[in-house]
Amino acid sequence: MDITSLGTLAVLALVDSTSFGTLLIPVWLLMTPGRLQVGRVVQFLLTVVSMYFFIGLGLLLGANALFATFGSLLETRAFLISQFILGLALVSLSYKMDNKNTRGQSPQPGGRISRWRARATGANSHPTGVSTSAGAVKLRTTAPLMALAVTAVLAEVATMVPYLAAIGLITAEGPGLLGNALLLAGYCLVMIAPALLLTVGRIVARSALEHPLTALDTWLTTHAQTTTSWILGVVGVVLALRAVYTLGWFVG
Repeated sequence: MDITSLGTLAVLALVDSTSFGTLLIPVWLLMTPGRLQVGRVVQFLLTVVSMYFFIGLGLLLGANALFATFGSLLETRAFLISQFILGLALVSLSYKMDNKNTRGQSPQPGGRISRWRARATGANSHPTGVSTSAGAVKLRTTAPLMALAVTAVLAEVATMVPYLAAIGLITAEGPGLLGNALLLAGYCLVMIAPALLLTVGRIVARSALEHPLTALDTWLTTHAQTTTSWILGVVGVVLALRAVYTLGWFVG
C-alpha cells in the first residue's frame, strides 16, 4: 500500500473520528459535572473501538472473498469511471441532505439527542430539558456504560460510509489478511485518537479546556443532525479524486 492510500485511510479515519459514538458521546462524558472519571471514558472508547474492529474484521473477510472473485474488475476503466460518478453523486446527495432550514438549530428538549445526552451523563431528562439527579449514578457501573457504547456503534452501522470505503481500500491494496487486520486496527485507533487527546487534555489542564470543550459540545450537539450529510460529501470527494488519480486524468 503506497503513501497515497495510507493518507486516504488516515483522512477517512479522521472523518469517522467525528461521529456520534467516537466524539460526541465522549465529549459528553468529559463534560459530566463532578470529578472526572477517566476510567469510564477510556472504557467507553475501548468498547467502541472493539466493536468497530470486529465488525470491520467480519466485513474484511467477506470483502476478501469478493475481491478474489471480482478483483480484476476494480482496475477496469469502466469501474473507475463508475467510482468517479458515484463520488459526484454522494457529494450532490450531501448537499440535498443538508437542509438549510434546519441547519444550526439546537436539538429539541426530550428529542433523540437530548435522550442520548441524558444516558451519557447518567441523568434523567424531563421534556422541559431540565436534568434531574435521580439518575446520576446510572452509568457508574460497567454494564450500562458498555451497553451505551455498543448501542452507539450499532446505531451508526447504517451510516458508516467512510468505514466501508476504508475496508474496500484495505481489501484492494492491503498486504494480506494479517497485514489488513493490522491496518484495520490502526484505522480504529485513529478513529478514537481525538477523543483520547481530549481526555488527556482534560486531565492535565481541566480549567483551560473547560471553555473549548463546552464550545465543542455545543457545536457537535447543534450539528449532530447534519453530520451524515457532510460525511457523505467527504467520502464522495475521496472516491472521485482517487478515481481521477488512478485514471490519470491529472496527467496532461
